[in-house]
Amino acid sequence: MLTIRRGLYEKIIAHARADHPDEACGVIAGPAGSDRPERLVPMQNAERSPTFYRFDSLEQLRVWREMDDRDEEAVVIYHSHTATDAYPSRTDISYASEPQAHYVLVSTRDEPETEFRSYRIADGVVTEEPVKITE
Repeated sequence: MLTIRRGLYEKIIAHARADHPDEACGVIAGPAGSDRPERLVPMQNAERSPTFYRFDSLEQLRVWREMDDRDEEAVVIYHSHTATDAYPSRTDISYASEPQAHYVLVSTRDEPETEFRSYRIADGVVTEEPVKITE
């Protein structure tokens, strides 16, 4: 189960809406081994595309080094889908390289409603998990 504070949940949705019609992406870092999302790091979609996202390699290197320096890890890796439901695509699954992370997808296709779902992706297997929003 992904447990996430309402403020972080709302910031992910705001980022997805702000970048629409392109896909938004980013991470939420947390203390290594804690499974506790704490620090939102919005990132640029290097593809600037409504159908695909990719972290800029230099930005990703900087963010991952910063997490290492702070004894953090990527607890949540998120991105948005602009025209489809919030379910990982084959490409999303193939790029999932952090088995401990929660992969959050937000669909902005039916605004003002926003679909927010979380998955675990390991060895190509996708498992949806509940999301608990706390104050």
